[in-house]
Amino acid sequence: MSAEGGAGRVGAGNGSVELVGVTKRFGTVTAVDAIDIQVRPGEFLSLLGPSGCGKTTTLRMLAGFEDPDEGEIRISGRAVQGVPPHRRDVNTVFQNYALFPHMSVSENVAYGLRQKKTDKTEIGRRVGEALEMVKMGRLANRKPREMSGGQQQRVALARALVNRPSLLLLDEPLGALDRKLREEMQIELKLLQSQVGITFIFVTHDQDEALSMSDRIAVMLDGRVEQLADPDTVYDHPRSAFVAGFIGKQNFFEGTSRDRGSVVEGDGWTFRSSLEPIGAVDGHAALAAVRPEAVRVSAQQPSDGRNAITGELASSSHLGDVIQFVVLTPGRKEVIARLPRPDAPHLDVGGRVWCSWEADHTHVFGAEQAEIVLADPASDEAAAIAG
Repeated sequence: MSAEGGAGRVGAGNGSVELVGVTKRFGTVTAVDAIDIQVRPGEFLSLLGPSGCGKTTTLRMLAGFEDPDEGEIRISGRAVQGVPPHRRDVNTVFQNYALFPHMSVSENVAYGLRQKKTDKTEIGRRVGEALEMVKMGRLANRKPREMSGGQQQRVALARALVNRPSLLLLDEPLGALDRKLREEMQIELKLLQSQVGITFIFVTHDQDEALSMSDRIAVMLDGRVEQLADPDTVYDHPRSAFVAGFIGKQNFFEGTSRDRGSVVEGDGWTFRSSLEPIGAVDGHAALAAVRPEAVRVSAQQPSDGRNAITGELASSSHLGDVIQFVVLTPGRKEVIARLPRPDAPHLDVGGRVWCSWEADHTHVFGAEQAEIVLADPASDEAAAIAG
């Protein structure tokens, strides 16, 4: 597929990546299904999706730990099928850090250079630079067991960067960290990537992580790329119901499409959309979708023609600088609204309220898209369905 967000075709520049029709099977299971991805030199691309979507298998093929059954992978313009990992200009950072416990920080970072028989003076200089880059210079003589998880992750990054690869692969590298440290490392990792100018391909299942760090995101499902675009486009203009539900929170309303997908009708409600529908067919099942931050909550019925639905205010809770309202419709389905605290009205829990939003915040998806979202009622994508 061609990338959205003005990517175009990449050249053979140092750090460029191209996957053309890449497929990988394990027995009868197709883990990666004929994907096309192009990455520009120096870009930060995230592979995002649920467990089993194919993102880690894709990363392993780029690293050389797996070979594709079909298609071609090119790194810096060079086809790499059959090229072993140590002969690719690529380094990988794993979630478990994979540090040598008996070696000091500096020895861990120097390991790859020593394997390449690099001059000792050059090793010392480059190790020092790499450790300073990740703010670990003062801990050069410590052993991994004497450091926190965040510090160990910095060492793993320094060990990868010291080899000066054109491509750095990161397999959920922040997954083992607590929330506060994870958020700090997200900021630092993005700043580091901007500083060194190396192409980063980052695997994660964390939507917020991908949105905050990436130049572009490839959202994957069942071995395919559902959408490849910059974070704003993926969030505001999802190309499938799965992307709409997987990226951030979403309210879904199940109904029937009318007027070429510009209207969805359900049990006691009618919602209009000014956005281009995706896969909607008149007279067939459809989903209307709206983000919680687009929903307003009030005690009075709106009179300005906005989409609106009434219900009982089930809860009101603080989420930092945001107030979240949960409203139960007459069918006992949840509608979630999130408003900045200064804009949030004071409403009584248990009282009748109205949720409303504009037509230009309403996405419409057809029956096939609805089946993806509604297939697993326990999934995140189905959790916010209302109708």
